[in-house]
Amino acid sequence: KGIAIVEENETEVVVEVGAGEGWHDFVLYAINKNWGGIENLSLIPGTMGAAPMQNIGAYGVEIREVIKKVSAVEIASGEQKVFTNEDCQFGYRESIFKHELKNKFIISSVTLRLSKINHTINISYGGIRDSPHIKGKETVTIHDVSTAVIEIRRSKLPDPVKIGNAGSFFKNPVIETKTYNSLQKGYPTIPGFKVNDSETKVPAAWLIEHAGWKGKAIGNVGVHQHQPLVLVNFGGGKGDEILSLAKQVQHSVHEKFGVKLQLEVNIV
Repeated sequence: KGIAIVEENETEVVVEVGAGEGWHDFVLYAINKNWGGIENLSLIPGTMGAAPMQNIGAYGVEIREVIKKVSAVEIASGEQKVFTNEDCQFGYRESIFKHELKNKFIISSVTLRLSKINHTINISYGGIRDSPHIKGKETVTIHDVSTAVIEIRRSKLPDPVKIGNAGSFFKNPVIETKTYNSLQKGYPTIPGFKVNDSETKVPAAWLIEHAGWKGKAIGNVGVHQHQPLVLVNFGGGKGDEILSLAKQVQHSVHEKFGVKLQLEVNIV
């Protein structure tokens, strides 16, 4: 654990955070210090060390946007290595630590660059703009954004303390825009978010729900009743059951829409 300021000036702060710090605890710490850049990532369960591995993201923000470097210990040699942002090969819920270097390093600390003034306020995603903590305000603070995100997450996502889950189990697929346009003809309500000139991101939750899986239970496991992205363990379910359910959902969505869902969780 540990939080240490590495550099600081009037506009930004560079802070090194031990991998053992709770992620949400640090978000609240940063907001209390008026350090901006991670408020949209409030209430994500897990540790600081796990955050870059997954390139955690929510409500239009990813952690790679503020990471300066990641320090890690090579398991085989015990040597410390520093990875720059570029070295980490961040992608959508991806990093080098999930693939090429999987099980080869233990992340020991993460160094972030956060704003102190003129924060970039992102309220364009996931209903944040319509939150009572945001709507109608002339000036929106990072605290307002965090409060709105926490409220939205608590209303949509199951508390892992109360019901077993690993958060979002599937990635939102990015498909060719021409494929999306074709799907839209058959399913006019299908949402889509333009990624670039040729690709569109489609919410996996919509696909799963419209494939008939929302709230469906199979034995001790199932798809969450409010957020179809989340698979849940009602108690007593085994890992094989969860994985089997995930594969059934993937098959069903591909069969109905022709879209392949990829897993967001890291399967050991």
